[in-house]
Amino acid sequence: MAKRGYHHGDLRRALVDAALNLIEEKGPTGFTLSEAAKLAGVTPAAVYRHFEGRDDLIAEIARQGFETFADLMEYAYDTGQPSSLASFEATGHAYLAFARRHPGHYVAMFESGISINRTPELAQVAQRAFGVLEKAAAELSKNIPPDRRPPPQMFSAHVWALSHGVVELFARGAPGTKSPFPPEDLLEAGIGIYLRGLGLIDRDE
Repeated sequence: MAKRGYHHGDLRRALVDAALNLIEEKGPTGFTLSEAAKLAGVTPAAVYRHFEGRDDLIAEIARQGFETFADLMEYAYDTGQPSSLASFEATGHAYLAFARRHPGHYVAMFESGISINRTPELAQVAQRAFGVLEKAAAELSKNIPPDRRPPPQMFSAHVWALSHGVVELFARGAPGTKSPFPPEDLLEAGIGIYLRGLGLIDRDE
């Protein structure tokens, strides 16, 4: 790759693309900015015109990931309408789909140790993604008697944790954790058990 001729946006994108490849290969802490620069075909000094350090570069990847993730969650929610149950289940499946299609972004978002509050832009887009699942949980649980109704934030956090666990253990090929069932089936069954416990679906469904 040539070291000259980059426009401002092209260089930034080249560095992000290089870092994504390194994250998938070595993890979020397994590479240096110099390695990202070399892979992008630029000098290390060029990196610092765009990012103060590796964490800033990873934070930008996380921000971009959350943008795509939020869009995917919103699309999943909308395709399930007008059924609140279908919308809720669709957002869970969207989590699996995103992790498979965008592994580098997923790692930057959830496994890099970068706080979503590192920048206002990152915090805003992360909250947009979290808000989709909270909205789906609130709609689905609104008919539960108040004394039995979990807060939407708790409800959505439970399903988020379930989705994340399925991804980490079975959807990303972790050694020694092969499941006899497809990750989608595991997630759907887990969500079904949870919803039955809340009385939101019949026990014979």
